[in-house]
Amino acid sequence: MKKILFLGLCLTFFVNCKGAENIPEKKSPLSHESNQITVPIGGNSWVSGKHAEDPVSEKGFSNWTDKMDTLQTYVRFARPGKAIFSLHGLVPKGVAKLCVIVAGQSQDFETNGTEERDYLIGQWEIKQEGYVLLQVVGLSQTGGTFGSWSSWGISGPAVDEHTTFVKNNEGDYFYWGRRGPSVHLNYKIPESQDIEWFYNELTVPVGQDPLGSYFMADGFKEGYFGMQVNSEKERRILFSVWSPFKTDNPQSIPPEQRIVLLKKGEGVYTGEFGNEGAGGQSYLKYSWKAGNTYKFLLQGKPSGNNTTTYTAYFFAPEEGKWRIIASFQRPQTNTYLKSFHSFLENFLPEKGTQVRSVHFGNQWVADKSGNWTEINTATFTADATARIGYRMDYAGGTVQNQFFLKNCGFFNDFVPMKTSFSRNPAGKKPEIDLTKLP
Repeated sequence: MKKILFLGLCLTFFVNCKGAENIPEKKSPLSHESNQITVPIGGNSWVSGKHAEDPVSEKGFSNWTDKMDTLQTYVRFARPGKAIFSLHGLVPKGVAKLCVIVAGQSQDFETNGTEERDYLIGQWEIKQEGYVLLQVVGLSQTGGTFGSWSSWGISGPAVDEHTTFVKNNEGDYFYWGRRGPSVHLNYKIPESQDIEWFYNELTVPVGQDPLGSYFMADGFKEGYFGMQVNSEKERRILFSVWSPFKTDNPQSIPPEQRIVLLKKGEGVYTGEFGNEGAGGQSYLKYSWKAGNTYKFLLQGKPSGNNTTTYTAYFFAPEEGKWRIIASFQRPQTNTYLKSFHSFLENFLPEKGTQVRSVHFGNQWVADKSGNWTEINTATFTADATARIGYRMDYAGGTVQNQFFLKNCGFFNDFVPMKTSFSRNPAGKKPEIDLTKLP
């Protein structure tokens, strides 16, 4: 059993921590209630400050030395009520004074001894359902460190089985949980047609394009096509096709099951990818801009000898023309396009606190004879991080007669998964001469 050290409520002075209000000093002893839960810092936290590398690891936040850092943890409460908080960790040398802020109210505490233990901080009122930010700020220290902290303890009437956070690292969920939930739109397509073309228009609202975002417009059963924010200076148009050989290591794909590059556009990089399946990858470094609308066109058709060819085209309003990204041939495949979808994901765990959103409009498909059909129905789904209940900052729907997706940032207006949406048909068939594409 963990040793509990009660400090926070016995202090006789308070420091106003980053503008937070101090909570009233409690005169009666306080202890955790029987419904105490443990919230791992490693899967639910971030550290503000300028770091060359992400300072949060599977063990939590260790060797904290910079006074400018703030530990930030997010927990979603399903009901209002009182909640008691403690922190588990150690300060290996000297004494550290820290400040905990919950729901805008602060409580200071001081470490005592060098053993790893629970520090009971205090009790706060959770006023409504939704995400709550727990912050820890370093005030002063005498041993060169503000300590190493691994988890929060929370109990009380506000805690129940629906309290949401990443509970453990089984299945590498500390990584996936900090990335945040990926969200999808699955489009309803006529099943009786051989669909060769998939057209979609994508707009990222201004301010909704943080680092690590992938806005995927044309998803199909064997791959995906969209645009990314890769760094402060680099953005990409990305098109990838999975190999039929199931692996995360592209080097292990047998030669006869490798994706074959048939053609690529000017300035396009091509190679292989791994980690989340493996196959052929292509991307164009292109400085697309939030607020502008970009067009994506995908072709997929059988190409003989049990192969299928997939070709991706991109239209930017800044250029006013279609350009080819790449054309790949997939072996052991004989199909037209299937499983039409779009998605939004964050691929950088350190950016899982930042909200992002995207609009998709004027979706169409064309069969092998060139007959176009408009798409106006989609079903909203999310990935395993959402389905297991570790993150609930996900949403999808319609806005301005477009479909939208939104994720990360710990917003509260989530949309239930498997909700279906429809938009009014616009009747704006793509004006593309398919015979003159590059």
